[in-house]
Amino acid sequence: MSSQISSHILHTHEHTPTLTLPHPVSGSSNSIPSDLLILQVNAFLEAAEDVEVDPETIQELVQLISDKRELPDVVDEPGLESEGNEWLSGEEHLDEDLDISALFADVNDGTWTKEEIREMMHFLKERGMGHFVRKYAINLAIPISKLLLAFGIKLCPELQQTSRSTLVYFLRVAMWKELRIRDKLPQYNTIADAVDLIRNGKRILILTGAGISVSCGIPDFRSRNGLYAQLGDYELDDPQQMFDINYFRENPSVFYSFASQIYPSNFVPSPCHRFIKLIEDKGQLLRNYTQNIDTLETLAGVERVLQCHGSFATASCLLCRRKVPGSEIESDIMRRKVPLCSVCNPLTAVSKNGKKLSKKKAKGEWDSDCEDESDGPTYPPGIMKPDITFFGEKLTDNFDRSLEEDRENVDLLLVIGTSLKVAPVADILSHLPHSVPQILINKTPVKHINPDIILLGNADDIILHLCGALGWDLPPPTALASPARSAERMQPPRGNMKKRPSTGMEDEAEFGIQEPRRVGDSHVWIFPGAEGGKWLSDLERKYTNELVPDSSPMSSAAQTRASTPATADLRREVKKARIE
Repeated sequence: MSSQISSHILHTHEHTPTLTLPHPVSGSSNSIPSDLLILQVNAFLEAAEDVEVDPETIQELVQLISDKRELPDVVDEPGLESEGNEWLSGEEHLDEDLDISALFADVNDGTWTKEEIREMMHFLKERGMGHFVRKYAINLAIPISKLLLAFGIKLCPELQQTSRSTLVYFLRVAMWKELRIRDKLPQYNTIADAVDLIRNGKRILILTGAGISVSCGIPDFRSRNGLYAQLGDYELDDPQQMFDINYFRENPSVFYSFASQIYPSNFVPSPCHRFIKLIEDKGQLLRNYTQNIDTLETLAGVERVLQCHGSFATASCLLCRRKVPGSEIESDIMRRKVPLCSVCNPLTAVSKNGKKLSKKKAKGEWDSDCEDESDGPTYPPGIMKPDITFFGEKLTDNFDRSLEEDRENVDLLLVIGTSLKVAPVADILSHLPHSVPQILINKTPVKHINPDIILLGNADDIILHLCGALGWDLPPPTALASPARSAERMQPPRGNMKKRPSTGMEDEAEFGIQEPRRVGDSHVWIFPGAEGGKWLSDLERKYTNELVPDSSPMSSAAQTRASTPATADLRREVKKARIE
C-alpha cells in the first residue's frame, strides 16, 4: 500500500478530459444526488487536468453519481438526458467556470488546531508529497478523510466511503493545491541579494526555457513573433496541434513541413547557455532542467543537463520503437520529407508502393498511386519521430527520479527564459522546498508563481549584468557546428542572422550600459527588453501611491545604485573590455 500512495508526484499524463456535471434538478432525494456530492465530484474531476488520476478512480466517481440517479422513462425536466449517461456530455454546466475552490470551505470543527495545521503545511512544503504521505497516512495511520480536514476539505458522506486509491487521489489534489501557495522569502529583494545567492550557492538548480535561445535565432513559442504565431498558414485548429502526438500519427507530414525551421543547425550558444556552463565549471550546478529541444546546452559543454522535453539528438520508429541517432533523419527533415524506418520499410517496399511527399505536404497530404484518397492520406508503417516530447506523451522516468533526488539537495533555484506554461516542468517550483530562494529571469512576468527576486528583460542582458557584478568572465562562444546539410534547407537557414554579438562583456561595451530600474522598493527589477504589461503597470502604480510626500524624485535611480554595489565593478569591466 505504501508504494501505491507515495509514488512519484510529478507526471505528464494523457490529457484527462474535464467532465462537467449538469444542474441538479428537482426530485426526490433518492433519485437525485446531493448538491454537495455533485460539487465535490465535479471539482475532483476538474483537478484531473493537473493531478494524475487512474481511470478506475474517474470511473468510480462517475459511477457513484450514476448509481444515485434513477432516470425516468420520459424526461420532462431540463438538465437530464433520456439515454444513459449522456448527461456527462459537458453541454450543461453546474457553475460556469467552476474550479476546485468548490472543495474548500472553512472547516473548523476542532479536529486540528491552528498550530497543528501550520506544522503539517510546513512539513508538506519543505519535505514534499511523498514524505507527507509516509508520515501522516502510513506511519501515523491517520484516515485520509481526517487529513483532508487540515486542508479545509470535508468530504460528503458518499465520498468518505470510496476506495483507498480514490481517497489517495483526493489527498493528492489537496496537497497539489496547497503546494501552489508559496510565501516569498522577505530577506531577498535586490540585485545585490541575487548576486550573493549565486556567488554562495553550492547546489544551484537552473530551469530554462525558450527565452535563452531567442538571441541564437531560434524563436520561442508564445511571444508575438514566436512559433505559434508562425503556424497560422498550416490550417490547424490550434497551434499546439503541430506538436500533438495524436495529430502527428495521423498527419506526420504537417510536422515535417515545419521541422526544418526548429532543427538545431548552425546555432551558437547564447550568454545564458555559457552562464550555465560557467556555473557547472565552478562546481555549483546541481542540474539544468531545460524545456528546450535545441541541444544548445550540450553544445555549450553542459553535462549536468536534463532535457525534459527530449531533443532531436535521437529519433524512434513509432511502430518497432527502434532508436537511431538524430543525424539519420536530418536529411529528410531538411528536405521536408517524412522519414521512414529502414527496418519497417525496406527500400524495395518503398519503391513498390511509390509513395512520396507531395508539394502539398504542408497541408498534411501524401501522394500515392491510388486515385481515390477520399478517406484521407495513407502512410507507410514505421514513421520515424524525433525523440522530442509531444503533447499527450509522458516524460521519461528520469525526470521524476532526478527531481526526487534534487529536491533534497538544492539550495538555489534560477528560472531563466520560461513562462512556465507546460506541466509538469511548470510545477517544479511548487514541489521544491519552499525555503529555497527563487530568482526569476524572464522577459515577461510569470503571474502564477511567487519568486523572491524578479529580473524582467532580455535574459542575455540580465546574465551579462550579473556576471559583471560577480566579476565572472563567460566562457567564449562555441565554434559554429558543421553546416549539417544546410544547403538542403527549403529556405535560408535561420542561423544567427538576427543575432547580435554575444562574446561576453563585449556585448555591454558595444551596446552600452542601461542600468536596471527597481520598481519602488519591491523585489522587481526592470532591464532592457522587459514586457511587463498590465501586471507591471499595476505594480508601479501601487508603489507610486505608497510614496511618502517628501520622497525624492530621484529615488528610483538612487535605490538602484544603492542596492547594486557591483555596478561600479561592472562599469570597470566594460571599460576594460573597450580598451582590450
